[in-house]
Amino acid sequence: MEKESKKQQHIDEELMMSLMVDGVRKEGIKEPSQDIEKVEEQRKTEDTTLRKNSVSKQKKQTRQSVETDYESIFFKKSDTNARDGKTVYIRPEFHEKLTRIIHIIGEDKITIYAYLDNLLDNHFDEFAQQITKSYNEKYKPI
Repeated sequence: MEKESKKQQHIDEELMMSLMVDGVRKEGIKEPSQDIEKVEEQRKTEDTTLRKNSVSKQKKQTRQSVETDYESIFFKKSDTNARDGKTVYIRPEFHEKLTRIIHIIGEDKITIYAYLDNLLDNHFDEFAQQITKSYNEKYKPI
């Protein structure tokens, strides 16, 4: 009877093969399920890497479209003239930066006035709700 019970005992072939390849380590014998978990972790890591790469490609495409949009938004001629506006003083560093931006990116096709007008127009459009909310919170009629 003892011979029959030994014959019916199941031998885990994967475990035996991993023992032959890796040997027995201080931690003891690794169960095949642990190997499966490692494979799953590697697969997850690869999936995460692929997602990051696709996200970086999307960001790159977005940056390129933003660059195109930036020029089309801010480097267009203004409907008004500088003499119709008011005098505003700005820091010399800002004036120098604006001049360089207009000269290089804008190819000297617009004035500082037109560029600033476009910047402010975009700023007020983008932050209209927040500006209105803050204004209404702080405005106190007499």
